[in-house]
Amino acid sequence: MDYRKKKRLTYFTIGLIFLFSGIEYAVILPTIWKYLQTLEAAPYFLGLALSAFSLSGLLSGPLFGHLSDKTRTTKKIILFANCFEIIGNFMYFMGFSKWLLLASRLVAGVGTGAGSAIFGFLSRSTAPEDRASVFAAAMACRQAGLLIGPAFNLFLRLCDFKIGPFVVNKFTAPGLFMCLMWILLQLAVVFMYWDLPPQEKGGPAKGVASGAREDVEGETRRGRGPSLPGQPEEESQEEEEEEEETDESKPLMTSNELQGSYGAVVTPDPAGSPVTNGDLARPSESPEPEETAGPFSRFNLSREFMREEVIVLLAAQFITLFNQTALETMVTPLTQKYFDFGELENSVMYCVCGVEVIAGFLFVHWLSRRAKERVVLAVGLAICNISSVWCLIFLANPIGDFPYQLTEFIIGVFLQVLGLPFVAVAQVSLFSKVTSEKTQGFSQGVRRSVGGLATILGPLWAGGLTENMYIMLGVIMALLLLLTIMMGFSYDRLVHPAATEHAEDNSDEHE
Repeated sequence: MDYRKKKRLTYFTIGLIFLFSGIEYAVILPTIWKYLQTLEAAPYFLGLALSAFSLSGLLSGPLFGHLSDKTRTTKKIILFANCFEIIGNFMYFMGFSKWLLLASRLVAGVGTGAGSAIFGFLSRSTAPEDRASVFAAAMACRQAGLLIGPAFNLFLRLCDFKIGPFVVNKFTAPGLFMCLMWILLQLAVVFMYWDLPPQEKGGPAKGVASGAREDVEGETRRGRGPSLPGQPEEESQEEEEEEEETDESKPLMTSNELQGSYGAVVTPDPAGSPVTNGDLARPSESPEPEETAGPFSRFNLSREFMREEVIVLLAAQFITLFNQTALETMVTPLTQKYFDFGELENSVMYCVCGVEVIAGFLFVHWLSRRAKERVVLAVGLAICNISSVWCLIFLANPIGDFPYQLTEFIIGVFLQVLGLPFVAVAQVSLFSKVTSEKTQGFSQGVRRSVGGLATILGPLWAGGLTENMYIMLGVIMALLLLLTIMMGFSYDRLVHPAATEHAEDNSDEHE
C-alpha cells in the first residue's frame, strides 16, 4: 500500500475517533441524571460523574502524550486507551449501583487521554502551514458526533429487554451501544491506522524519502544507481554520490535544535560553539544524537511552558472551555425559566448549534489556508467579546415580551457558538508551533489537561450562580477581556519560531 493511501486511511480513522467521542458525550449526557435517580443517587452525584470523566482524562493526557513522544508511536497507545473506553462503557451498562456508574465514567475518561497522542502525531506528520486546517477537520468530526449523537437516542430509548442478568433499557442502552462502537473502532485502528513518519522541515514526510532511499540502496548494492526516464545511468549515479556526501556532512543537530526553545538567546562560548542561555553545555561535551538521547534529554519544563506566548495560548484554552461549559450549564435552566423549553425544544436548539459549529469549523478550515492563526484567533476573540457583552446586557435580565426575549437569546447563543471554532482551532495550531516538536505529545497533553480543568470548574461556577446571572456573566466577560489584552501584548510572538528567526535575519541584513 502506498504512502498516500495509508495517510488517507489513518486520517479517516482519526476522524472516527473524534466522531465517536462526540457521539458518546451526546448519547450519555441526556439520560445520566435520570439513570442516577433510578439508583437512588443524591443530586451531587451528577456533578461527580461528569467531573470524574474530565478528571481522569486530565491526568491521563500528559501520560499518553509523553509515551507518544518517547516511542514515536501512537497506534498502540490508541488501542490501549480504547480498552478503557470499552470497559468503562460496559460498566455503565451494568449499572448495579451509583458507585459503579461513577467508576465507569472515571474509567472511560482515561481513554480520552489518547487525544494528546493524536494531536502530537498530527503536529509531527503535517506541515506547519497545513496544521490549522487538519486540526479544524478533526474538531469538526467531534462536533459532528455531538450533532448526530441525539439521533441514536431515538431508538436506544425504545430498548426494553434482557441479556442474561443485565437489563437493557433507555438508561443502560447507551453504555452497551458505545461499548460496541468502541470495539468496532478497535478493528478500524488495527487495520486502517499507521504510524506515519514525521514531517521533514521544508520537505515531504520522511516515509516518502525513506522509501526512495531504500530503492537507492538496493540499486547501489547491485552496482548501479537508479536512473530516471531519459536520464543516463552515469549521471544519476553521480547525483546519488553527491547526495550521500551531503547527508554525511550534515551536523547531528540543526541550528534550531542548538538554539533550544523558542525565544532563547544564543551566545558563543570560548570554543566557538553556540550555547543557549537555558543549556550551558561544557565545551568538552558534545551533544548526543537525538536517537540516543531521546526527545526529553534536553527538555526543560519551565523553559518550555513559562514563556509568554505559551501562557497566552494555555489561557486561551482554559478561558474558552471555562466559558463554553459555564454557558452550556446555564442555558437549560434559562430556557426553562423564561421560555418553558422541554427536552424536545432543547434538543432542537442543540442540533441547530451543532450545525452552526460544524459550519464554523469548515469555514475556519478554509480560512486557515489564507490567513495566519493569530489573525483567526483575534477574529474569534472579537466575536466572543461581542457575545459576552450581549449576554450580560440582554440575558442576565431579559427585557420585553416573549418574542423579544427569544430573539435576544437566539442572537446571544449564535454569537457565542460562532466564535468558538475560530478560537479553538487557532490556539491549538499555534500551540503546536510555539512548543517543541520533539515533545508534542506531552505538550498537547498539558494543553488538554488545562482544558479538562476548565470543563470541571466551568459547570461548578455556573451551577452555583444560576440565580446571580450578572456575577456569572460578568466574570465570563472579564476573563475574555483579560485574554484579549494578553493576546494584544503578545501578538508579535504568536507565530512559528522559524518565521520569527527569518524576520530577524532579514532585519540584520538590512542593518
